[in-house]
Amino acid sequence: MIRLFDLDWYLENIRILGVIAILIGVGTWVMDLTGAVYICPFCRAQRTVILILGIFMTTPGASHFILKYATSILGVYGLIVASNQHFRGWVAIQRGERGLWVENWWIDSWILSFFAICIIIAQVWMIFLRKK
Repeated sequence: MIRLFDLDWYLENIRILGVIAILIGVGTWVMDLTGAVYICPFCRAQRTVILILGIFMTTPGASHFILKYATSILGVYGLIVASNQHFRGWVAIQRGERGLWVENWWIDSWILSFFAICIIIAQVWMIFLRKK
């Protein structure tokens, strides 16, 4: 049973969650390279960070300080990129260039960048809190 609000469950299943992150990263890169989505440097940076952090989550030595250092660098970079993209969406909303919700919300960069922020922060937390 998934214990949604229990951090220990996530830490116990960090490798499975890492594989899911890898699949998300690879899947979105395939969509990008096949032309299924438009070219977006913000999105490319975020999906790459999610992919690499997913790889870190699956490694047995994920508690090593060098891996945590690399996680910090990638996490901060990915968070800054995602936050900048998300903020651009807020600017467009304030200018009246777009509404809060759009018709194709599942491919909206404003919403997807928020999900990227959430995923990257969760990945960094799990890597840092991992005991072994």
